[in-house]
Amino acid sequence: MKIPPRITRFGAAGALASALLVGGPAVAATPTTATAPVAHSATVRPALHVKAVGDICYSKLPSQAHDTLNLIAKGGPYPYPKDGTVFSNREGVLPQQKSGYYHEYTVKTPGSPDRGARRIVTGEKKDEDYYTADHYKSFDLVDRGC
Repeated sequence: MKIPPRITRFGAAGALASALLVGGPAVAATPTTATAPVAHSATVRPALHVKAVGDICYSKLPSQAHDTLNLIAKGGPYPYPKDGTVFSNREGVLPQQKSGYYHEYTVKTPGSPDRGARRIVTGEKKDEDYYTADHYKSFDLVDRGC
């Protein structure tokens, strides 16, 4: 299995450009219809509503999420065949990125007969790890500094 990239390739300039283009590491944009009338024939661009991604302290994650993050740091082996596969962000909750930017990993749920709803989704940047307990409906960026 291909190990997803986990380091910033473009340095500070790339990080700044990425933050400016996609609204930073913890937001995603969703277009809506503009409602203000236009007095001229210029092209109307839709207004943007920003969905915030929450954050969670590393110490507040369930122990199984710590296990998954440790496996990711080591490069596996992973307990489920879908671990490490591309996460396509169809829900649009995470910041918009190119295809293949995000990868998903299962966080075991004790007592669940299947993979359960908990996941870690990683981005290409170092320590860009998102936790979801509700199967991609919401995400929290893991904060390792608290």
